[in-house]
Amino acid sequence: MIHLKAYVATLVLFLGIDALWLGVVARGFYASQLGGLMREQPNMVAAGGFYLFYVAGIVFFAVAPALAAGSWKMAALNGLLLGLIAYGTYDMTNVATLKGWPVTMSLVDMAWGGALTAASAAGGYAIARALS
Repeated sequence: MIHLKAYVATLVLFLGIDALWLGVVARGFYASQLGGLMREQPNMVAAGGFYLFYVAGIVFFAVAPALAAGSWKMAALNGLLLGLIAYGTYDMTNVATLKGWPVTMSLVDMAWGGALTAASAAGGYAIARALS
């Protein structure tokens, strides 16, 4: 049951923080970097699939081991590494395969992915512990 609580808490945190980032803070940055590649409205089915699967990965690779060890620092560090790996895979593949893919955007996106995943993992850990 603690892992379900961790999943829900991490999902709510990840969605909320990422919505603020994508919808308010960095919206103009991504639009300036991607130009015509960016949709006017995101494909919500694809986005939903990403969020559901990725948060499961955060819980499996960062939150659950941290709960077993009793360490929010482990959740944050494992989340940071997972975020850098996952977002880095996406961004560096795009740099390698797509003409004109902006390297600056990839670097910002990778930093964001690491920070977002670390914060969501640490927060999911803390909430799951508090609810147990």
